[in-house]
Amino acid sequence: MLLRTGAGAVLVILIMFIGSLVLWLGTPLLWLWVGSQIQGAGGSLGTALGAMFLGVILTIALVASILAKLSNIYRSNRQARGLADPGHLVLEGVLVVSAALTLTVFVVWFFFFAGTSPIPIGIQF
Repeated sequence: MLLRTGAGAVLVILIMFIGSLVLWLGTPLLWLWVGSQIQGAGGSLGTALGAMFLGVILTIALVASILAKLSNIYRSNRQARGLADPGHLVLEGVLVVSAALTLTVFVVWFFFFAGTSPIPIGIQF
């Protein structure tokens, strides 16, 4: 079914998927880095947390609006080809799949590469 939508629609889905990964991975990592730079330069945790909070909210709003526009482009592409309008079902699917992938990557990193054991070691019962 995806192949019938055309190369343009597939490209839009790919861009939506990359944008979703930016939403789930890129945004938090970017603002954690920015917050660390602010705290390192000024020593104020409150200022760093405030900047991170505001930055994350604004970035999520920007990325979400871009993803919504991409979803509308995908829908227009399908309608121009004479296919049924799926609504925002494709965007929802892309967000769910990218969130699941992001969660999987985080769990693998946390349990296998984080450098510390999440299970307390040396506790006697």
